[in-house]
Amino acid sequence: MISVDEALGHVFALADQMPPETVPLRHAVGRVLAKPIEARRNQPPFRASIMDGYAVAGAHESYTVVGETPAGGAEAAPLNAAEAVRIFTGAPVPEGATRVIIQEDVTRSGDRINLNANADTSDYIREIGRDFKTGHRVDAPTRLTPALVALAAAMNVPDLTVARRPKVAIIATGDELVMPGETPSPAQIIASNGYALAAMAEAEGAEARLLPIARDTAESLEAAFALTDGCDLIVTIGGASVGDYDLVAEVAGTLGLEQTFYKIRMRPGKPLMAGRLNGTPMIGLPGNPVSSIVCGHIFLRPLLRAMQGLPRVAMPTREGVLAEPVGKNGPREHYMRARLEGDKLTVAPHQDSSLLTVLAGANALVIRPPHDGPRDAGAPVTFMEF
Repeated sequence: MISVDEALGHVFALADQMPPETVPLRHAVGRVLAKPIEARRNQPPFRASIMDGYAVAGAHESYTVVGETPAGGAEAAPLNAAEAVRIFTGAPVPEGATRVIIQEDVTRSGDRINLNANADTSDYIREIGRDFKTGHRVDAPTRLTPALVALAAAMNVPDLTVARRPKVAIIATGDELVMPGETPSPAQIIASNGYALAAMAEAEGAEARLLPIARDTAESLEAAFALTDGCDLIVTIGGASVGDYDLVAEVAGTLGLEQTFYKIRMRPGKPLMAGRLNGTPMIGLPGNPVSSIVCGHIFLRPLLRAMQGLPRVAMPTREGVLAEPVGKNGPREHYMRARLEGDKLTVAPHQDSSLLTVLAGANALVIRPPHDGPRDAGAPVTFMEF
């Protein structure tokens, strides 16, 4: 068995860089920018009013109103001393204006405005390029958030070059599985892991293909692998252990799998393998629901990020404190389901790898080193939030 860090290093070695493609802004959110973008204009491109009010020239107690400028309207003629233009938020400020007086701070009578006592002295003018200037750059690679997409739009960049979405084939295996909505026999259960892993992959920017369940026969597994043509990553669930019906490694081997590693010193998730099947990266996850989903967080998510050009690093962790004491840990690194509230973590009392209810109620994994001793309430721990 190898450590989690060693396994993650091997997984990153499988990360093939996705080629770039160009997409319109409307479809760019969540994608990974593959080519930097630069602003094609200043923002704002003109001196703009921050408030509704009056653009005025000079410091006076009263002004003559000589025009009006709405947002999107043409800039008014240059102002002379003691002249004002009625102006609205976002409208261009006329040449010669020294400030915008908010409308609440004046009294108007006809074409005259008088400054009220204790008027706000702020200028309320947004200068040219205050947000960004022509040539402002957003570097790649970076995940495109809604705010970054809005920034690209304001920069007048209508299309973005992004990494192609990795195509991920997900194969659940086992005679004991049926799909949701089907009627299981007394000895069968509902296949659930694939749905979590598909959602996880899609949240990381991939295209997930949930393939039909492969039964515990070489023929069924071979048929399932045949459906993965054109995919960038193959993920199998179950069948990777050493039981008589665990055939994934054997069948994949006959089809050309070059195995990189098998078994990790972690809990849950020991029977995990990875390699290349005829050049395509493949990860074989354990079949227990919690094991496969935890391994998805630890290995699948950073792999998909790396395939899209993001840094090849583990999922981020941070420090918290235990809300309640925990006992000693065994010889494997343990990813314990926990509930984070504030900076305090309550570790679930039951850590069985089949308990989806425990995982569904958790929002963090407390990471215990091998042979970690008992820890009291208030003790510091490292955790991963999800």
